[in-house]
Amino acid sequence: MQSQQADVLWRDGDIPVSTRFDDPYFSLENGLAETRHVFLKGNDLPARFRDGFHIAELGFGTGLNLLASLAAWRGANVGGRLHFTTFEAYPMSPEQMRRAQSAFPELSDIAAELAPLWQGGAQVITLPDLTFTLIEGDARQTLAEWPGRADAWFLDGFSPAKNPELWQDTLLAEVARHTSANGTAATYTAAGFVRRGLEAAGFSVTRQPGFGRKRHMTTATKGKT
Repeated sequence: MQSQQADVLWRDGDIPVSTRFDDPYFSLENGLAETRHVFLKGNDLPARFRDGFHIAELGFGTGLNLLASLAAWRGANVGGRLHFTTFEAYPMSPEQMRRAQSAFPELSDIAAELAPLWQGGAQVITLPDLTFTLIEGDARQTLAEWPGRADAWFLDGFSPAKNPELWQDTLLAEVARHTSANGTAATYTAAGFVRRGLEAAGFSVTRQPGFGRKRHMTTATKGKT
């Protein structure tokens, strides 16, 4: 597949906005706080971390979720290795990622550690405590071909109103198929059709308090199969 780079407009200095989807890559209020509330707390992390724990993500964007997850992993002193697989159709260039990540000085050490390794597309990064895989392409195709299963999903595509393809029932069914028994998923959106799609895929869905100005978000748990 030919690489398609993200089209980014910078707002107020270093806030990236996708011109393709007319949506910011992270909360304008506090992107890191949103990631911790929605994706980490929403998946009961770091409490569930163990050696070999596998996070998968729809929508890699700036890499903020990876940085926050690795920081949480190291802060929890779990030992062993975290696996993080992400699916992204329009990856940022390494320069764009570094610029976006500079908005989070709390994560600057991890950002600097990973910065020389970014290639701007599909790749694997292996560290003593991390195996990271970026799968480039349309997740509606690439997820079906992925052999793995995740313990926790970060559903972080752009707004369902602006990027409905990443929230279709068929894709959410693939998410469920690639989720371990008792695995979880979390997303910032509480859109009814997303919650119904997760339920139809076999998840038990709960509406939770959202971050900032968003009243609600969604968490989901998959039963044993």
